[in-house]
Amino acid sequence: MTYSKIIGTGSYLPQRIMTNADLEKMVNTSDDWIQTRTGIKTRHIAAKDESTSDMALQASLRAIDAAGINKDDIGLIVLATSTPDQIFPSTACFLQNHLEIRNHCPAFDIQAVCAGFVYAISVADNFMKSGKIKHALIVGSENFSKILDWNDRTTCVLFGDGAGAIVLEAADKPGVINSVLHADGSYNQMLQVPYGVSKPEDDPFIRMQGKEVFKFAVQAMDKIVDETLQSTGIKKEDINWLIPHQANQRIINATAEKLQLPMSKVIMTVQDHGNTSAASIPLALDVGVRDGRIKQGEILLFEAIGGGFAWGANLLRY
Repeated sequence: MTYSKIIGTGSYLPQRIMTNADLEKMVNTSDDWIQTRTGIKTRHIAAKDESTSDMALQASLRAIDAAGINKDDIGLIVLATSTPDQIFPSTACFLQNHLEIRNHCPAFDIQAVCAGFVYAISVADNFMKSGKIKHALIVGSENFSKILDWNDRTTCVLFGDGAGAIVLEAADKPGVINSVLHADGSYNQMLQVPYGVSKPEDDPFIRMQGKEVFKFAVQAMDKIVDETLQSTGIKKEDINWLIPHQANQRIINATAEKLQLPMSKVIMTVQDHGNTSAASIPLALDVGVRDGRIKQGEILLFEAIGGGFAWGANLLRY
């Protein structure tokens, strides 16, 4: 049977950095209030003319370079985003064109909000198991600053922009060991952008019921840890690194406690990046790989929850 493993990572952050002090000048908030409740200190904001596919391109080039392959070796592109360049074509198709990949490989978007990258890995891994694809490019790229209400202090302080990418390669042993995905659409109004093609008159910004989202997220992430490890032969103590969705430091702390992992075994970038939705896990992964903390053969756990609610986890051997 064919499996898949990560052979390259890459990331990109826009040049502009917005601090909590900058936000103090815009809305009724404070650095202390933001840090106490979220752990966030800074976030990166895309330029006005910087698209989701622009950021995805930079992260992808770095991942492909790290993988040591030619871009034309890519046989599949899966791009997770809630902030596409356009309604259509897919942002993945724009990325394929930017990369000048002309081999006609399939390219498509996945929309599961903050859980998008976890979903994308699961989808790509199943493609790889078919044995027809040797290399897949998986990207999370988000331009959330363009759907923020900068007068709403409950949401504008939380999010940032960026992109992360990985290259998967076919392998005879599983790198991606297990994936668990869930969704429950009955919670659709707790975290949403009401605007859409069918509702062009509605609100075009992120709206969130923060306390309810936090409560559900902690419970869901608690349960999915055991579910992901089940039947794999891997125990909590075998996990070398937790790489969670970077939404809130308190949620990350609660998940680490469930795993009985010290925070020294958690890759945390929320303080520097804010919540970058589908980009947050690959951004954090790339940080951990490039600073030398994450090493070959180590066990990683990715977990995330986003609007929908959609949530999931991936267990991998790096």
